[in-house]
Amino acid sequence: MIATDDRGGLAQYLRGLEVQSAVLGALIMRELHTRYGRENIGYAWLLVEPMLLAASVAALHGKESPHGGSDLYPVPFALGGYCMFMLFRSVISRAESALEANKPLLFHRMVTIFDLLTARMLLEAASSLLALVVLLSLSWALGFGGVPASPLTMLAGFGYMAWFSFALAMPVCAASYFSKAVGKFVHPLVYLAMPISGTFFLLEWLPEPYRGLLAWFPLNQIFELFHTGQFASVRSPYFDLTYLSFWCLGLTLLGLISIRIVRKHVHLS
Repeated sequence: MIATDDRGGLAQYLRGLEVQSAVLGALIMRELHTRYGRENIGYAWLLVEPMLLAASVAALHGKESPHGGSDLYPVPFALGGYCMFMLFRSVISRAESALEANKPLLFHRMVTIFDLLTARMLLEAASSLLALVVLLSLSWALGFGGVPASPLTMLAGFGYMAWFSFALAMPVCAASYFSKAVGKFVHPLVYLAMPISGTFFLLEWLPEPYRGLLAWFPLNQIFELFHTGQFASVRSPYFDLTYLSFWCLGLTLLGLISIRIVRKHVHLS
């Protein structure tokens, strides 16, 4: 039997989850309205904007022959890589202004800096994932590629990208609040990460020593995991889930400490 205290503790925990979900839902709706409004196509921009960007990149490849394997077509490869990188870019870039833009919300006791960043990450993840599913479905229907070999492995790669991006966004948000100069470096560094992150290549295509060096970069391992699930002909040995998990856990701990520190310096007036 469950003790009365245990039942009370469980009820309190479930109540806390309910409140947390309500807070995140409200923050997501506020972010949607602030970012897209209700003019033109309104909230549909959540899906249309990333689709336009990813489709433009994929269109540069045209209907080329597959690379390295019978199912590795350039269009779905580019679509998958760019949608994944859009998630990373958007979460990190928007973290720089998250606290300053939403500081009045901290007057509410239930709203925390963690909530602000979580809501933005969930919104960006939903946007990128929807665009990815729609575009890959269209590429398959139009004959530009096949169906994913292992959707669950792809989803694991997407999940690691969301986790890694969110974990890195927390210290970026804290550092940007203390120094505006941080924001000047964040955007260029994010874009510089694109050509070396595995967005548009596999590590096996690179010669040594570049392959070995880039294999230590967490973003490259996340892309290798994602493409392994996307294409049956890709069986990459260049990712390690334990290594990725340690990176994400370490950055998450650093991020939680950093936003706890910065909260003490946020003055509401």
